[in-house]
Amino acid sequence: MGQEQETISQVPFLEDQQQQQSTITVTSKKLSLLPLIFLIYFEVAGGPYGEEPAVGAAGPLFAILGFLIFPFIWSIPEALVTAELATTFPGNGGYVIWAHHAFGPFWGSLMGSWKFLSGVINLASYPILCIDYLKLVFPIFASGFSHYLAIFVVTLVLSFLNYTGLAIVGYTAVTLGVVSLIPFLFLTVIAIPKIDSIRWISLGQNGVPKNWRLFFNTLFWNLNFWDNASTLAGEVEQPQRTFPKALFSAGLLTCVAYLLPLLAATGAIPLDQQNWVDGYFAEVAEIIAGKWLKICIEIGACLSIIGLYEAQLSNCAYQILGMTNLGLLPKVFGSRSSWFHTPWVGIFISTLIALTVSYMDFTNIISCVNFLYSLGMLLEFASFLWLRKKLPATKRPFRVPMEMLGLIFMCIIPSGFLVYVMVVATKMVCFVSALLTFFGIFLYFFIKLCRSNKWLEFKNFEEKLDNEDVN
Repeated sequence: MGQEQETISQVPFLEDQQQQQSTITVTSKKLSLLPLIFLIYFEVAGGPYGEEPAVGAAGPLFAILGFLIFPFIWSIPEALVTAELATTFPGNGGYVIWAHHAFGPFWGSLMGSWKFLSGVINLASYPILCIDYLKLVFPIFASGFSHYLAIFVVTLVLSFLNYTGLAIVGYTAVTLGVVSLIPFLFLTVIAIPKIDSIRWISLGQNGVPKNWRLFFNTLFWNLNFWDNASTLAGEVEQPQRTFPKALFSAGLLTCVAYLLPLLAATGAIPLDQQNWVDGYFAEVAEIIAGKWLKICIEIGACLSIIGLYEAQLSNCAYQILGMTNLGLLPKVFGSRSSWFHTPWVGIFISTLIALTVSYMDFTNIISCVNFLYSLGMLLEFASFLWLRKKLPATKRPFRVPMEMLGLIFMCIIPSGFLVYVMVVATKMVCFVSALLTFFGIFLYFFIKLCRSNKWLEFKNFEEKLDNEDVN
C-alpha cells in the first residue's frame, strides 16, 4: 500500500486474536447467545423507560409511528453494519478495529476516543439515576453527603460485579432484563379492556406545540448503540455465527418492549400531553392497575439502570483492551485479572472517569455524547463502505446482501440524521466536543511518541486479512 506503515512487528491480526481467544477459552467462560442478546438489549434500550417524552413532544400517533419506522431507517442499518464487521473482525475492540483497518491507526485511535468518551460519560449518569429512584424509598439519599456517598458506593458495587466476569454479567443481564420487563407485561395485559384505539391516531392536544428536536433525540437515544457489543466480540462463542443471531433477537425484543407498553398506555388513558415525561409509565401503571404496579415499575427501572451500567461498562473496558491489542494504548492497559480474567485496568479507568463526571454538573457534557457518538458513527459507516471496496474478496461470515450502490443508500439515510443531530447542537456542545476531539488527537500523537522512544511497552502487530497486501 502507498501509506507509510508504523514500525511494528509483522504479526497477523487474526492469528493473534485466535491465540487470545484460545487463552480466554481456557481461563474464562465465553459469552453464549442468550447473555449476548440481553447485553445488546441493555446497550440499546433496557426497557420502555425513557420513551415517554416522544409522546409529550409529538403526540401518540407520531410516537407510535416513530418507534415503528425509525428502526428501519436507523437501527437496522446500524445492526447490519455491526453484524458484517463484527463477524469479519471477531476481536475485542469492535469499531476501533474497523476504522483502524479501513483508514489506519490515526482514525482507529480517534474512533476509540470518540466512542470511549461518549460511552464513559453516559456511564456516569446511571448510578445517579439509580439513586434518584432509591431516594423515593429512602429520602436520606436525596441530598448532601449521603447522596454523594450513595453514588460512590453504587458505582463501586456495580463495577465490582463487572470485574467478576463477563459470563456472570451476561446472565445477570438476562435476569435483570426479564424481571424489569414483567411489570410492563402486566401493564399491557391489564390495559387491554380499557384501550380505545381512536387515541392512537391523536396528533396531540390542541395548543401544544410540537417539539421535533426532543422527539428525534428521544428516538435516537432509545434506538442506537447497536455496535457497542462489538467490542466484546473476542469474548463470544463462535462470534461469526452468534453475533447475527444475537443482533436480530435483540432487535426484535427491543421493538416489542417499546411498542406494546406504548400502545397499551396511550390507548388506555386520556391524553394529557404535558405529563408524558421520563418516568410517566409508573404513573400510568397506577392509573390502570393501582399502586402495586407503580412500585413494580419503579423497581424495574432501578434494575434496568443496573443492566444499562453493566453493559456500558463492559463495552468501555473491552474497547480499552481492544485498543491495547492494536497497539494504540500501552500494554499495561490490557492487563487482565488473574482471578476472573477480566480487563481490570479498563474497568478501573472507566469507573474512575465515571465517578469524576458523576460529581460534576454535566448537562452540556451529556449533550456532547450525542455529538461524539454521531462523529463516531459517520466514521463507522465510512469504514464499512471502504472495507467493502478495499477488501471485496475477504471472507465475510455474514454479509449484508447488497452491492455498493445499495450499501451507500442504506448508510446515507442514517448519516443524514447524524448530521442533523450535530447541526442542531448548541455552541457550547460544539465547543466541548471539539475540545474532546483535540484531546483524542493529542493522545494519539503522544502515544506514538511514547512508542517511538520506547518509553512504554506496546503490543506490536499489524492487522492483516486474506487478500490484503501489506508493504
